[in-house]
Formats: sequence, C-alpha cells, structure tokens
Amino acid sequence: MSAPVTPLDTRPQATNRFARPGAAVLSGLLLFLSFPPRPLWWLALPGFALLAWSLHGRRPRAALGLGYLAGLAFLLPLLVWTGEEVGAVPWVALSAVEALFIAVTGMGVALVSRLPWWPVWGAAVWVLGEGVRARVPFGGFPWGKIAFGQADGWFLPLAAVGGTPVLGFAVVLCGFGLYELVRQVRRYRRTGELRRGPVAAAALSVLVPVSGAFAALPLVDGSAEDGTATVAAIQGNVPRLGLDFNAQRRAVLDNHARRTEQLADDVAAGKVAKPDFVLWPENSSDLDPYRNDDARRVIDQAVRRIGVPTVVGAVLTPDTGKLRNTLIAWEPERGPVATYDKRHVQPFGEYIPMRPFVRLFSADVDRVSRDFGPGGEVGVFDLAGTKVGLATCYEAAFDWAVRDTVTHRAQLISVPSNNATFGRSEMTYQQLAMSRVRAVEHSRAVVVPVTSGVSAVIHPDGKIVQRTEMFTPDALVAEVPLRSSLTPATRMGTLPEGLVAALAVGALAWAAYTRRRGTPRPLPESGIEAQPIGSEPWASPTSSAGSGPALGPSSSSCRV
Repeated sequence: MSAPVTPLDTRPQATNRFARPGAAVLSGLLLFLSFPPRPLWWLALPGFALLAWSLHGRRPRAALGLGYLAGLAFLLPLLVWTGEEVGAVPWVALSAVEALFIAVTGMGVALVSRLPWWPVWGAAVWVLGEGVRARVPFGGFPWGKIAFGQADGWFLPLAAVGGTPVLGFAVVLCGFGLYELVRQVRRYRRTGELRRGPVAAAALSVLVPVSGAFAALPLVDGSAEDGTATVAAIQGNVPRLGLDFNAQRRAVLDNHARRTEQLADDVAAGKVAKPDFVLWPENSSDLDPYRNDDARRVIDQAVRRIGVPTVVGAVLTPDTGKLRNTLIAWEPERGPVATYDKRHVQPFGEYIPMRPFVRLFSADVDRVSRDFGPGGEVGVFDLAGTKVGLATCYEAAFDWAVRDTVTHRAQLISVPSNNATFGRSEMTYQQLAMSRVRAVEHSRAVVVPVTSGVSAVIHPDGKIVQRTEMFTPDALVAEVPLRSSLTPATRMGTLPEGLVAALAVGALAWAAYTRRRGTPRPLPESGIEAQPIGSEPWASPTSSAGSGPALGPSSSSCRV
C-alpha cells in the first residue's frame, strides 16, 4: 500500500510546473534588455539559451503557450512607446498580436528540438518566424528583429554577409548551442557517457557563428571609394505642447528653417565647413509647399541662405486621393526639382486598415482623418553629384526598402525620421540601431536627421561619429565616405533568408514525419528511449508510486 501524498511531496512538482513558464518569461525579458539604448547585446545569448531550455522536447501545445509568454515578455516592454500618445490599448493589442508569431515560432522550435543538430534547425525556424512577421499582416512589422539589437555586438559583421536574417540566425544559433552544450555536459557528469556527435554539434553551434563573425570583419570597410561628401543634418526640434495643430505644423517648419539659417551664419563665420548638401527630417514641413505659398517662401529662403541642395520632408495634400509623405530635393536657384514618396506607409499610424472595426477599441483612429498612400518609385536623389538613397523613418526596418536604394547606385543613405510623438521613449534609440545595422549591411554611411532627436551620422562600419541630444535644436556637419561597391548581403538580397527558410521548412517537415511515424527518440537528458512526445526524466519529480524521486521516464504527471 503506497504512502499518502503529503503537501511536501507536491512541492517539486509545483516548482517544476512553473519553472519552464518562468524561464520563458525571463528569456523574453533578456531579449528586451539586449536592445538599445542598453549596450547589453550579449544578453540575447542567455536569453535564447533559456528559451531553448523552456521549449526543448515540449509538446506543441505547451510550446505554443511558452513561446507566447516569451513573446509577451519581449515585446510588451520593447513596444511600450507605441502607447505614448494613444494609451495602453493599442500598445497591448500590438504586442499581443505580434507575440503570436513568436508563439508559433516556439512551437516550431520545440518540434525540431528532437532532431539531430537541432540548434541549427531551431535557429532557422526563428528566422523563418521573423521573416513572416516582417511581411504580414499589412505589410509586416519587423520591429524587434534580433539583428536590430546587435549594433554593438561581435556578430554585427555578419550583416554584410547576409543581412539581418544571417545576423539573427547566428545569434539564435549561438544561444541555442550554449544551452545544448550545457545539457550535454550535465549529461556527461551524471552518466559518465560522452556522446561525441551531440557534443560536437553543440560546440560547433557556438563556435561557427563567433568564428564567422570575425571572419567577416574584412567586409566592414569604411574607406572612401568615391571620395567624400560634407553633409549637414538639421534637427529643428518641435515646440512645446499646447499649440493647436496648424500652429504646431508652422512652428516645426520655422524651427528647421531657422536652424538652417543659423548654420549658414556659422559657415559664413568659418565655424563649420560648408556642407555639400543639407538633409531635413521627415515632416519638417507638414504644410504642403506646393499649395501653401507661405511655406514655400520659408523653405526657399532657408535653402537660398545655405546655398546648397536641401532635402525637405513634407506632407503633400492633393485635392483628391490620399496624402503623400514626401521628401523634396530643393535647390537654391531652381526650387523643388525631385520628389520621393514614402513607399511603406505605417498601418494604424499613417493609414487605418479596417477603420470601423478598429474604432470599436480606440477613438484615436479618427485622429488620422485622411489616409496616406504609398509611393511606387525607389528614392535616390542626385545632390551636388552625390547619389543619396532615401528610406523614410519606418522604412528603415524593412530589408528591401533600404537595399533598393543601394542597388540603384546610392553612395550614401539618409533615413529622415519624425519621432516627436513618441516622447523620450526608447523608440528613437531602437530605430537608430537599425540604421547602424544597415550601414554595415550595405557598407554605406547613413545620415539620420530627426525632428526632435536623436539625429546622427553613422560611418559604414556602424559607428556613430556625431549625434544630437533629444528635443534640442541642432545641426550636424560631417565629412562622410562615399562608396559604390556592393556587399554580399546587398548582392544576394533575399537569397540567404530564402535558404534559411528552406532549412526551417525542411526540418519542420522532417520533425512532423518523425512524430507521425512515432519513431522513438532519445530523451534529452539520458540515453533512454522514449516516445516522440514525452518529458525529460529530471522533469518528473515523483515516481509512479508517488513516494519518491523518479528513476526513469515512467512518471508523466509533470509534463508540460
């Protein structure tokens, strides 16, 4: 007759029940902490190691829940800035929806975790999940790609090899490999049996990404292949709260015109070098200069004072149709000579999908009374002989939107932005890190003029050479290298991502086939054979008799 179960007997079981969910939440928090403005990029590695521990060998339904917990813990703090002006509901809703992609990815990682060399397949599944999230719905939302947290990290040179998918793959692979290495060491210490194949796979999963990053260092080249250009980035700042909308728009324009004229005075006084061209931020003139004579006169006067081509961010308001978020190339003698319309407009910010449905949750949707429409042409301006590629604000998050400018012969990239509505949140630092990754990915200097900061000048090696403070008027003037060669990442485009996605799909198919066939697989912590869906022996704290620690996999009461 077995002994009655006491509360003490259930403590290990209860502890184990919450261990994996706790690890999933902690992994998500570590991923968040690895992102700017904190220079803690390396926290992504223990973050993915913990995520691997929580998902390894789990059933699909349990892995879905664990992945969702990790996704929420990662995205809720990362995206808190989205509620800066509109409240908590849109922020929580966006985070909850985006976390679903991480949940499904977690289920995929759990499925492939029973395969040989599973860290490779698991990392591929993660990149596949990021690729899907970057494309759907409404054109995707790539914010929070693991690559964008690595601007200060060892792995950054891999961006020049295969872009953000290869950079992200390396980070995830290394984190999963660390977990697998620890798991194999623990197994060896417990059983005395060394399984050389799994140990070698785990070690290579750590060593290959690190070695590959150092091998890619020669691709990070900041030399001036096509000479240099002196560029100025204007940060006019925004007025204090309390002005009505029309006054705010005029005040923002006046601020940028005034700071440009002050720069002209500094040039005349010999305080700074005269720039070859000037870059204003997105929305530096929300008054349409084609329809508003006063706005046109203010811009024209500022451009004539500085005496060089200037890119102005404006909102164009045609009589019919959608608004346009437009960059205008403005010359001192000729006025506006070229335009670029933002190609990827922001859903729920610049246009409202499903407006009647969304209005049920927030009346703020009607603050966007007229939708913006996307442009259709790649933005490359010829400014005083320099080919400048344009990716407006949100577009910097999308691989294709930046790469297109470089394949259209851009020698320099500009990312004009307007982050004023997000206050002093981390959003501007997260976006600045994207531009640093893009600089290395395409081996181009990147200039980021922002209405309220942080504006910056970034060299092709990803290093910031000049930057402003937030909510202060300023002007950056810097000599930057011009380059025309193409990195492997630029040349190959989506090919690396496609290959990684194919690996993920193949591994998922293999795992599904193995699971359906019921082929026994070794349990993660022992050489004991088990059914495809089960738990590790140390995850079951009680024996089948309920009277002590389990000696094998027969106990299943604690499976997640």
